[in-house]
Amino acid sequence: MTAQVSNGRRRKTRAMVMLICFVGLISLSSAGGIRISRQKLEVQKHLNRLNKPAVKSIKSPDGDIIDCVRISEQAAFDHPFLKNHTIQMRPNFHPEWLFDESKVSSKPKERSNSITQQWQLNGRCPEGTIPVRRTKRDDVLRASSIKRYGKKKHRTIPRPRSADPDLINQSGHQHAIAYVEGGKYYGAKATINVWEPKIQQPNEFSLSQLWILGGSFGQDLNSIEAGWQVSPDLYGDNNTRLFTYWTSDAYQATGCYNLLCSGFIQINGEIAMGASIFPVSGYRGSQYDVSILVWKDPNEGHWWMQFGNDYVLGYWPAFLFSYLGESASMIEWGGEVVNSEPDGVHTSTQMGSGHFPEEGFSKASYFRNIQIVDDSNNLKAPKGVGTFTEKSNCYDVQSGSNGDWGHYFYYGGPGKNSNCQ
Repeated sequence: MTAQVSNGRRRKTRAMVMLICFVGLISLSSAGGIRISRQKLEVQKHLNRLNKPAVKSIKSPDGDIIDCVRISEQAAFDHPFLKNHTIQMRPNFHPEWLFDESKVSSKPKERSNSITQQWQLNGRCPEGTIPVRRTKRDDVLRASSIKRYGKKKHRTIPRPRSADPDLINQSGHQHAIAYVEGGKYYGAKATINVWEPKIQQPNEFSLSQLWILGGSFGQDLNSIEAGWQVSPDLYGDNNTRLFTYWTSDAYQATGCYNLLCSGFIQINGEIAMGASIFPVSGYRGSQYDVSILVWKDPNEGHWWMQFGNDYVLGYWPAFLFSYLGESASMIEWGGEVVNSEPDGVHTSTQMGSGHFPEEGFSKASYFRNIQIVDDSNNLKAPKGVGTFTEKSNCYDVQSGSNGDWGHYFYYGGPGKNSNCQ
């Protein structure tokens, strides 16, 4: 009798334990389901904020969808300071040329070809709209968080005067640049050779750009950036893409890539920020480059951007910045990669063409006709150009000057090699 009672108690105990475990599993499952549902909801809300209603949508050959959005409905106007903003459809001033590049040499020895964007093969946006690359759910999910989607990490600005090796090693970013500092700069221009560098890890990137910088390298740094990049983490592929970036607080809370936050106002209906550009240059083959100009309107104070000779893309309103509200204190041109390898091991992510500068034209990547905009709104050759790289055995830079290319430099490299471990 006692044994039967004892067995009955054990069975009841086991049943209770199983019931508690079952209820616990249901609770865990429910909690997990709530977390997943909440994330889906937050992602969808973010997508709704970014992807404005389209007048027309164009499927690009590379898989992108380009939405033609009314100029007045773009994401820029989500900013509270732009609620009553009157869109400036053209700049009041354009930098004056101090020389005509086309007349410098009647037969340039090494001239490159023009490029376009892939989505344009399948259509154009109607008048009164701008092309916006549609953000997909997977794009947002690749980011470390919804809040950080479309934003750079800290410490991405090359610091030529920094002698702190710990800062260089900790940042994970490496550069090969030319730069000027010490004056007041109201813009910059360059013609940038376009390649498709190989990326080792999905969370690494390679870019070539110009930087317009104001303030210190602390938390108050202002930066406007434009160029081309390959970033699997941001775009989900290895295509070479046109990009812009801005920040007014050293990448902490303000700014973003392209049109992924409120700020930059696009007026051009031909060029899509973040869209693929093609063709790209080939080793010992045809060379392609893009011209980018950023300058400050002397009256309104807005910072304008031009792509090529024909496309004024839009502007960063003056109120976005503190130090750049007056002028820039430093201009940089060049390449950057991010190295995610730990313990001093080096990435094999390429910069530029993936070849060192000494290989020259059609093998190494270049910037040519680098210029600054002075206080008289003139484009002119920079004075006192310096060069900088953290590890020249990994990525290097070599500058020069001639009649065809003005001030130029070759830059880049393969990353990890026998001299760069």
